[in-house]
Amino acid sequence: MAKQSTSEVIEAIAAEIGENVYIDIAKWHLYLADAKLHTLLAEQLYPILTARSLSEDRVQQVLQNIPVKLGGGKKEIPLIDLIPARGQTDLMEILQKYQNDM
Repeated sequence: MAKQSTSEVIEAIAAEIGENVYIDIAKWHLYLADAKLHTLLAEQLYPILTARSLSEDRVQQVLQNIPVKLGGGKKEIPLIDLIPARGQTDLMEILQKYQNDM
């Protein structure tokens, strides 16, 4: 990436995550951009990318620590429990690409 500011990089990562990674609820796919979770996720993953310490365990830990409110806030479920395995694989591929470009 050619000299982009931190916010530009986070926005680019968030956009790609938001368009390609979804949560699955009762076989409905809600993309993270539509769920307004893409930017939060990108902000939390960015330090891992800049430290060049990307690993599946670290990403899963971040996903585990992001609560998603359901039913008007009656229940919270960790984001990791809502993203199917394929979505987690897609997320890792996106993040690997960005880490390699940094």
